[in-house]
Amino acid sequence: MSLKQKPAAKAKVRVFLVDDHPIVRRGFQLLIGLEKDLAVCGETDSGPAALEKILVLKPEVAIVDLTLKTSSGLELIKQLHIHCPKLKILVFSMRDEGVYAERALHAGAHGYITKEEGTEKAIEAIRVIMTGRRFLSERVSAKMMDRILGDGLQPEASFESLSDREVEVLELIGNGASSREIAERFHLSIKTVESHREHLKTKLGLKRSSELVNYAFTWVHEKRQT
Repeated sequence: MSLKQKPAAKAKVRVFLVDDHPIVRRGFQLLIGLEKDLAVCGETDSGPAALEKILVLKPEVAIVDLTLKTSSGLELIKQLHIHCPKLKILVFSMRDEGVYAERALHAGAHGYITKEEGTEKAIEAIRVIMTGRRFLSERVSAKMMDRILGDGLQPEASFESLSDREVEVLELIGNGASSREIAERFHLSIKTVESHREHLKTKLGLKRSSELVNYAFTWVHEKRQT
């Protein structure tokens, strides 16, 4: 009598973590470790290291924070979208979804949730994007729909003309970062950062650097209250 062969165990979906907070990565490791169909295959706290490791490890999913210590999460998403077209990218960030969700999706992300919604929501999102669908939480979807339909507060037309990097620079200015600090964060020259500041003034209709600082500060703190 022949013995029946047991069906091969289904391979787990491998997840790579990109976040500059060790406690967040640890939380994901513990939570994903409880799931039978998921496994963490690697982690890092910077964009360049993430791209390098993901190209080697070839995970199915990357969970990416937009705020990284020495790089841009949006730029990483663009690079991953180019070099790893099959990779599913889920943004898990504190960044204001009203400003960054649409930009992240355009950059190549497949889902967007905020850290306020918790890591449990990320598990749900992973399973959704692995089916080929996009995942937006109810909160993110509502904000994007308000913007499309013209309800609620919308960014000014001039703000909409800002590039992703200009928005990131504006946010750092609003948080009190100097040109040197911004340059170090994004590995840019101070001259390039000053060029971004000039473009921001032009696009936002501002004349003086002090006006740009005031605009950035007000914008950042208004976002935190909404």
